[in-house]
Amino acid sequence: MRRSALFLPLLLALISPLTAVAPAEAASTRDISWTPCPEEPAAECGTLTVPLDWDRPRGQTIELAVARRPATDPAARIGALVINPGGPGGSGVSAIIDPVVERRMTFSPEITSRFDIVGFDPRGVARSHPIQCSLELALQVPDPLSIKDQAGFDALLAHNERYRQDCRNRTGPLFDHVDTGSVVRDLDALRAALGERKLTYYGVSYGTLIGQLYAERFPNRVRALALDSNMDHSLGTKAFLDTEAETVQDSFDEFVSWCETTASCVLHGRDVRAFWRDLLARAERGELPLPGYPDYKLTKLDVLGQAFGAFYSPAYRELADLLVALDSGASTARAILTPAAEPVINDPTQVFCQDYRLPIRDYREYAQHLRRAAAIAPDMLISPLAHSITAACLGSPASIPNPQHRLRVAGTPTLLMGNALHDPATPYSWAVSTARQIGHEARLLTYEGAGHGIYGRGECPTAAFDAYLTSLTVPAKGARCPAVPPAELSTLRAQPRPGPFPVLPGLPGWTRTPR
Repeated sequence: MRRSALFLPLLLALISPLTAVAPAEAASTRDISWTPCPEEPAAECGTLTVPLDWDRPRGQTIELAVARRPATDPAARIGALVINPGGPGGSGVSAIIDPVVERRMTFSPEITSRFDIVGFDPRGVARSHPIQCSLELALQVPDPLSIKDQAGFDALLAHNERYRQDCRNRTGPLFDHVDTGSVVRDLDALRAALGERKLTYYGVSYGTLIGQLYAERFPNRVRALALDSNMDHSLGTKAFLDTEAETVQDSFDEFVSWCETTASCVLHGRDVRAFWRDLLARAERGELPLPGYPDYKLTKLDVLGQAFGAFYSPAYRELADLLVALDSGASTARAILTPAAEPVINDPTQVFCQDYRLPIRDYREYAQHLRRAAAIAPDMLISPLAHSITAACLGSPASIPNPQHRLRVAGTPTLLMGNALHDPATPYSWAVSTARQIGHEARLLTYEGAGHGIYGRGECPTAAFDAYLTSLTVPAKGARCPAVPPAELSTLRAQPRPGPFPVLPGLPGWTRTPR
């Protein structure tokens, strides 16, 4: 039994039957030579040279991949809008050039006509000197729910150390310089290279951390920062895991409520929680086969991860269909199992490990976190995202380059922050906390519905973000946007957004492949 990549939307489609003000610093003024992108000639691609280590600006350099789509109405052009799709590990270049429109980050004509849309791959990601790691070691990652004693906890630490050293050896010196603090300095170099006196930026999910830290470090270089589905970089281990457990349980509750009130849900009229508990119990006993592969049994984490991913859209109808298919075994997984083609993978998990230090001393403390999460989230038990990535970073050096701290933002224009009340990955409480840390420079827009990322969820949040980015008009204090039923979402959100965090072994979106 091994693991291979499995993106939730593909699974759902095929199995269903039915993220103190520092002194300003001089940014790079290197030009970018733009040429048509090989994958998408309508867009332009180039590279930006930056220091590998910003503390040694005259030392070794790396090249960052960038891409842009010029404003469609040059006469009305305001400037460049730099975007980041989240992650860590989301490719801003792919968000610009992906020829499949549904997989690009899509903006309204109001934005695309007036801005050059610019994406970049952060250091360590995709085309920008990616962090490289052994697939074989990645596939050996312990299931965080399988750790039952100190020996298992020690085995996790030993695996993490082997894997970390393998990634460092394959990646080289950049491995220790992929933190978001360094990305923020890259972003300022990109701003200068684009010829922009001040930055206009849209970041979603982990991309909000880039924007938050940019506002802290370069407050006088901000024109507009639109931060959608916000990270909270002030949290320690307990607060991080507890708030993530709370929000994923809240998302499950929203799913149950939808099924109870929606006749088209295949679980309508049934006890959804009891049905779910039975699936998890069967998975824990090793009795839940993957449809079409009777010899392959899904783990409890596999099932939790699929539900978690469905909450992003939210894809309630597809999730209900999937759960019924898992229960009956009547469907087939067919092409959802994708064997890895290369022995090396690109793994940006280390970005998170250099941004968040979330120590857990021993198995006793680890088990306490699991028990508390299960009490907070009686249906979901854990956040598949938060608990898995926390486990993956255990054993990291005690000193990391970009540790958590309360934001200290002063002197920026108003920053627009948006968040859904029922976000499975970046809790609404994170946006509230981060807005309070920023203070009067922050304006929080609340979307009263579910899902991850609010831009494109109907006219209200889309118009608010558009007005802010184009004319710097901010919503009224306490502004709220009504929920839009999943079936009525605009085409701007035809597909779930990337992030937050990579789709890798041990994280939601991976499953094991029978050999």
